[in-house]
Amino acid sequence: MIGIVNYGSGNIHAIANIYKRLNIEYFISDDTKELEKATNLLLPGVGAFDETMRILNNSGLKSFLDEMVLDKKKPVMGICVGMQLLAEGSEEGDLEGFGWIKGYVKKFDASLFKEKPHLPHLGWNTVELQRTHQIFENIDHQKGFYFLHSYFFECAYDIDVLGTTDYGLTYASAINHNNVFGMQFHPEKSHQNGLTIFNNFSKI
Repeated sequence: MIGIVNYGSGNIHAIANIYKRLNIEYFISDDTKELEKATNLLLPGVGAFDETMRILNNSGLKSFLDEMVLDKKKPVMGICVGMQLLAEGSEEGDLEGFGWIKGYVKKFDASLFKEKPHLPHLGWNTVELQRTHQIFENIDHQKGFYFLHSYFFECAYDIDVLGTTDYGLTYASAINHNNVFGMQFHPEKSHQNGLTIFNNFSKI
């Protein structure tokens, strides 16, 4: 059963509608006793880094999620800002992230781009897998995924990079370390590829 963690993210119901369409059991909650019943946890991704971490810290959800992910090894997937929360910190704020995957979130620096694309990174782009994983099974890589972001996750270790995307520079758009997954794109806006990602995650 998928537990969608409710910390004020604006895309929660879009994700819920997908799991309803897939006929996969899910619930939305900010209650730790209820979330403990979930087999898989999902961190939605709309909002600012510090604002979201502050909510998680003040509500007690951060310490609870640390226990579920690090001690009980429940699969967790962060989407967009939810992925960035997996890092040790971010240039967008001053608070510490979960630190479940070693690395730091940085802002796109257009002065370093090979070309000068628009910011934020908005629209469809592809993900080039750096290693195989069941979460990307049956994906149409030519169609790609929908992105909307100005920050990217710089992993400390290359082994944690699951997929990369080119947008002026090459960055990690999908990450994975053990039971922790992060997707910089929005699966809930990525049509059939997004449905496939959500379905695959439910089977991990």
